[in-house]
Amino acid sequence: MAQLARCALLAGSALSLATPAFAALAQSFQPPTLTPESVSTNYTGPSNNTLQNTPLVPGKAFDRFIQIWFENTDYATAASSPVFQNITKQGILLSQYYAMTHPSEPNYIAVVGGDFFGQPSDDFRAIPQNISTVVDLLEDKNISWASYQESMPYDGCTLFNYTSFDYLTDNGTYTYYVRKHNPLIIFDSVSNVTDRALRIRNFNDFAVDLNASAMPQWSFITPNLVDDGHDTTIDFISDWITFWLMPLLEDDRFNNNRTIILLTFDETETYTINNQIYTLILGGGVPKDLIGTTDDTFYTHYSALSTVQANWRLGSLGRGDTNTTLNNVFEFVANATGWKNNGISGNSSAIPLLNLTGNIPGPLNGEFYVPFTAPNTSAVGAGGGPVFVAAGLNTSLTAAIVPAPVNLTASGGDTPWAANPGYDYPNGTKTFTNPPSQSSTSGSGKLVAPALAGLFAAFAMACML
Repeated sequence: MAQLARCALLAGSALSLATPAFAALAQSFQPPTLTPESVSTNYTGPSNNTLQNTPLVPGKAFDRFIQIWFENTDYATAASSPVFQNITKQGILLSQYYAMTHPSEPNYIAVVGGDFFGQPSDDFRAIPQNISTVVDLLEDKNISWASYQESMPYDGCTLFNYTSFDYLTDNGTYTYYVRKHNPLIIFDSVSNVTDRALRIRNFNDFAVDLNASAMPQWSFITPNLVDDGHDTTIDFISDWITFWLMPLLEDDRFNNNRTIILLTFDETETYTINNQIYTLILGGGVPKDLIGTTDDTFYTHYSALSTVQANWRLGSLGRGDTNTTLNNVFEFVANATGWKNNGISGNSSAIPLLNLTGNIPGPLNGEFYVPFTAPNTSAVGAGGGPVFVAAGLNTSLTAAIVPAPVNLTASGGDTPWAANPGYDYPNGTKTFTNPPSQSSTSGSGKLVAPALAGLFAAFAMACML
């Protein structure tokens, strides 16, 4: 990843001593619903009817891929949990799986976009329409997909967060849902397209889809801020796994013999260690001879992209998902598809530092701002297909010629992509709550603030030199 390489030149320190900006709450787990298959008023939003999926597309190693993400937990902390110890016996432990950076949001962006684009924080971001995601790759092969966000108030919600009734204490309100843990909503190429936006669904939809045997082939699942451990502890996560996931592992509508479930965390809690996170592969699609084993291959969040690409022979995004250091395919899938991993495993010195925080240049970083660059169109991904290039993307602006970073924050500005586009779907159709001020450009993205036009013109000239 070119941005990771540049960071060493731009940062005086390899490590951030920052600590997470939250404190775990001593709360007792309370199920938000009677069963995982039940709808609940605690989820606030009604179901938007049953998901309509395309016909099943067989994969080389699996036909359904489910990701479930938890929050901010060191590897050793998860490994100390009796529930995690027990569930590990049912799958494959990926002992050298790493997040990409800190804090949370850039990791979520990376796992669907193949890059975190320098995002240094958990602040609001809206990535422009011509930046592609895994959705483009899936839809290109007619593979159904959806995202399920616990406590999100309605399908396609673009709000920064949402506060609802506090079902834990049965008193007052609590902010259970946050946009930063909902990766696809951050990309305009998904959230600004109504049919796509409404595939970002809440847990009442999950119950309806499950009961209708309408689970998609690719899904991303985010528990709410207490159930994912962000505001609580590993014990709270464990209680949620026992309540929600364990019964679903026995439900063929969720987990059949062609299903792979990736259970992982967004990042470590401790920023001063490398970003190793406890990660499991579960599901009926795990080869029987690998159940209860450990895979020491070096994996990252980009491996979740490259593994899906290899399985369905997809194209790639031409970003971190094609970086040969960072994109190892899960070993049993690599074996089934003929993909050759890079051989990095164990505690190899070849494993890069992946806990660099806030100082990676990119279009989402106001202090180290550079414009969006085109993907590497000559890259070879694990699926063997072509690099996806969205309509309107300036393919001439590449990482090799991108200008030096500019500190927009120092002059009181921010990255253009911090502006809220203003659209939302509270009633299942697109509405505008705040008319967007951004304008379009034929470059690598849209301009939000006209005052930045001169800055972008300077960038364009620099790129032509």
